[in-house]
Amino acid sequence: MADTDPKLTGPAAYSDALRKEMDALTGTQRAAVLMLLLGEEQAANIIRYLNPKEVQGLGVAMVQVAELSQEAVNAVLDEFVAEIKRQTSLGLGTSDYVEKVFKRALGDDKAASVLGRINPSQGSKGLEILSWMDARSIADMIKAEHPQVVAIILSVLENGVAAEVLNFLPPESRAEIMQRVASLETVQPSAMVELEAIMKKQFSTNSTSKSSSLGGIKAAANILNLTKTALEASVMGGLKTLDPDLMQKIQDNMFTFENLTGVDNKGIQVIMRNVEPDLMMKALKGASDAVKDKFLGNMSERARGMFKDDMEAMGPMRLSDVEDAQKIIMRAARKLADAGDLVLGGGADYV
Repeated sequence: MADTDPKLTGPAAYSDALRKEMDALTGTQRAAVLMLLLGEEQAANIIRYLNPKEVQGLGVAMVQVAELSQEAVNAVLDEFVAEIKRQTSLGLGTSDYVEKVFKRALGDDKAASVLGRINPSQGSKGLEILSWMDARSIADMIKAEHPQVVAIILSVLENGVAAEVLNFLPPESRAEIMQRVASLETVQPSAMVELEAIMKKQFSTNSTSKSSSLGGIKAAANILNLTKTALEASVMGGLKTLDPDLMQKIQDNMFTFENLTGVDNKGIQVIMRNVEPDLMMKALKGASDAVKDKFLGNMSERARGMFKDDMEAMGPMRLSDVEDAQKIIMRAARKLADAGDLVLGGGADYV
């Protein structure tokens, strides 16, 4: 790319249309543009350092930017080159420089995860490999381990994966495992070394001696938020027997369908755009009047009338079907919240 007069480039020189297009781009989408410009081999070499969630997010972003204008593509590249040029020779190659570039390209959260993978002292390869395994395989591998070990492993997994793994674990051990997840705070280096040794049964890896903060009541609540209704009821029943106070604390931190009354109207509209109407009808059949009013109040008068007629035409439904529909919607809402598309209120802190 030919050098240009810096006075004629950069955000200040953008046309209104280009500035609007650039402002709409997220950090992940900007990274996706760079990945598309790199070529297959170079892009593949970068992707292998990302975890499954990052790969998925980057893949979606690469599709999203396919229709980007050539001017916007050039602007993204110019900004990246300008950022590189701003770095002094003393900064190049240092951890601070790498951290700044990754944060600018991927955002703080994703950059922290990637940096942890680049620096072996910041992560455990054995535990990282678990994120690429399916839930049943993980459950088969850990089901014979001590409940404390299982609790730590569930705490390092994505909440959705942990919920699936829990479903495949022996029913009689689930309540104790979730009790231990909720009771976790800081896992000492010796425990992580022991856990890494267990992972060596399946993987060849090096241990880490970094103290880790895992689990806790919110982690337990997040996992249970993503389980099937029947499994959640079973686990909570077991927890009530083991430790009623702890069960109540977990319950207080769980985000339920009823908590959606605390979501603002913009967030409710985002949920409605991302959920099938039939599923929403099922979920609202067993909801309180407050929740029904929240959703119906965000519809036009005509749409509201049609929705209510269609919901009534469904007839009676089993409570379990209603609860499952609510669970599915809550999972969708959580994903939207994680993506920054809405803010969830209520007991759990998802903002």
